[in-house]
Amino acid sequence: MHDPVSGQVYTVCYLMLGIFGVPANVIAIVIFARGKCGLSKCITHYLVAMAATDLIVVFTNVIVNRIFSVYYPSSFLSVTPTCSLKTVLLYAAKDSSVWLTVAFTWDRCVAICHQNLRNKYCTARTARVVIVLVCVVSGLRNIPWYFSITPLYVVDGVPWYCIFKSDFYSSNAWIAFDLINLVGTPFVPLFLILLFNALTIRHILVSSRVRKALRGWTYAKKESDVEMENRRQSIILLLAISANLIVLWLTFVAHYATVRITGNYFYSSSSAMFVFQEAGYMLLLLSCSTNTCIYAVIQTKFREEMKYLVSYPFRYLASSFKLGCGLI
Repeated sequence: MHDPVSGQVYTVCYLMLGIFGVPANVIAIVIFARGKCGLSKCITHYLVAMAATDLIVVFTNVIVNRIFSVYYPSSFLSVTPTCSLKTVLLYAAKDSSVWLTVAFTWDRCVAICHQNLRNKYCTARTARVVIVLVCVVSGLRNIPWYFSITPLYVVDGVPWYCIFKSDFYSSNAWIAFDLINLVGTPFVPLFLILLFNALTIRHILVSSRVRKALRGWTYAKKESDVEMENRRQSIILLLAISANLIVLWLTFVAHYATVRITGNYFYSSSSAMFVFQEAGYMLLLLSCSTNTCIYAVIQTKFREEMKYLVSYPFRYLASSFKLGCGLI
């Protein structure tokens, strides 16, 4: 538990994350699911899945695990079996969110760089299969977290709260599992995202040079090239995605490395390490609130759909009011 002052500060921060993250992801799900953003069904499936997993991350990690634990510390969510299951869901949702971003980045890389595979791989059916596989594998590989938990204490035969077992930080098996978990998320995903983005950007730049040469510099200056503008937007989008994940995960990774190197796993809520830890968690969770937005904000049709969605309740009330006045 936090001390009173720090507890209020962190609670407000997580409350802000929840207030921002839940509506942002819900709006993204609704807009993409409507299918009016001019995107293929393959892309739409990925974006809806990414927004859904991000929403689950925000709900489980921010609302249930952080806010509820402060305001309702003795609820059924604090019973050890429920707490252990919640831990599995936390990690599974986080892994699904990150790896779906990898899958989507790879899909775009194939679509842009490998035209011969595009028609076979970049389909709605493939997207659905990949999404299901990512979620299932993420869930299965995080099941061991359930068995890493032990009760903090037992009252009248009921185990309460969750702490890691005493041998979690010393057992070779648990250390290996924890290390594999960290490598699996986020090191490998970040590396793959950077690699796929680099290949895609390189292909776009090379293609743009060839296109300019074929069109001719004079003609290119006089008349805008819609295709090259779309490619420029793609580069901006890919770089934004990479920067978002790397920057917002960096503090979390740095804290993990510091803890493992120093062997200092326990510290008070007033220590600098605790602030370091919470900053890492907050930035990590923030990435799940901005990930889908980065894809969406750049698209004009998404903004138009968002304006329509936000204004719909007011237009509905106005039309109902006019209809009511007409009946009087």
